[in-house]
Amino acid sequence: MKHLFILLVCTTFLVSACRSGNTDTDTLKTYFSSDTSGVADGGVRIIPIKTLNRTFNVWTKRFGNNPKIKLLLLNGGPGATHEYFEVMESFLPAEGIEFIYYDQLGTGNSDNPNDTTFWSLPRYVEEVEQVRAALNLTPDNFYLLGHSWGGILAMQYALKYGKNLKGLVISNMMSSCPDYGKYADNVLAKQMDPAVVKEVNDIEAKGAYTSPRYMELLMPNFYAKHICRIPLNQWPEPMTRALGKSNQSLYVTMQGPSEFGIAGNLTNWDVKAELPKITAPTLTIGAKYDTMDPEHMKWMATQLPNGSYLYCPNGSHMAMYDDQKTYMKGLIKFIKGVDTGEKKVSL
Repeated sequence: MKHLFILLVCTTFLVSACRSGNTDTDTLKTYFSSDTSGVADGGVRIIPIKTLNRTFNVWTKRFGNNPKIKLLLLNGGPGATHEYFEVMESFLPAEGIEFIYYDQLGTGNSDNPNDTTFWSLPRYVEEVEQVRAALNLTPDNFYLLGHSWGGILAMQYALKYGKNLKGLVISNMMSSCPDYGKYADNVLAKQMDPAVVKEVNDIEAKGAYTSPRYMELLMPNFYAKHICRIPLNQWPEPMTRALGKSNQSLYVTMQGPSEFGIAGNLTNWDVKAELPKITAPTLTIGAKYDTMDPEHMKWMATQLPNGSYLYCPNGSHMAMYDDQKTYMKGLIKFIKGVDTGEKKVSL
């Protein structure tokens, strides 16, 4: 009888393990499912958009499959590419979170009209809406994450099309460009060697932004402290690849040529007073060493009806890299919390 009992226990354990394994396999098959009715293309979808009386193609790529959670990524710059978001592949698939890469018009794999007329915030808002509709993202599954300039775009989109959102993430972006400029002048510049600031100001006054000396000064004194705090010779390859492909025409038109503050057509952008109109559950992400004021990011969460705040104590502008565990843990917890019905998520 003793041997029979042990045999029954072992058999039950093996059957349970097999069932569990099948469940895991089924889950993987569901998450990585793809449309095989035609030639598989790895989730890439080219979307035609109509804008300013012309039609262009923009590039998107779906990673994973989750009918309840679809996270569209808006990269920064303006003018960089989706590629620095490749870090998401190391964290989100294990949580079953579907995400979608997207190169905005004029960037990366998307068409480039080579016309500054197209570099405007209202036009990009309408572009995002066309992408959303083409991908069939709905209030039941649509999460939007905007980082840096992408955060401006995400906020402006939410103000016009907030009814389409299930959740919103504003990563490393303040809600006021004038406030951003003041923070750069009154806080960040004062943390630098006065001699360095003077030389940078002199170069900018001459308009010599392409001078090698400009970047020689900025890389160790600004980028290494406030953009990404990982040692410069170890910067993550997806990040350097994305920044290296930046569309300078787009960047200068919207941001301005200076790395301090802002001087392009976004100079006066400010939606501080409109934040209460964004009703979707929203996460703001700030970092101690960011180019953006983390206290402003914290304040934003109090102005949003369903705002949550994530602070990255070791991070800078690229906190998804230099304070990775904090950033990703908080992002995942927020998305999963909203998915279960939470409006505000404690982080």
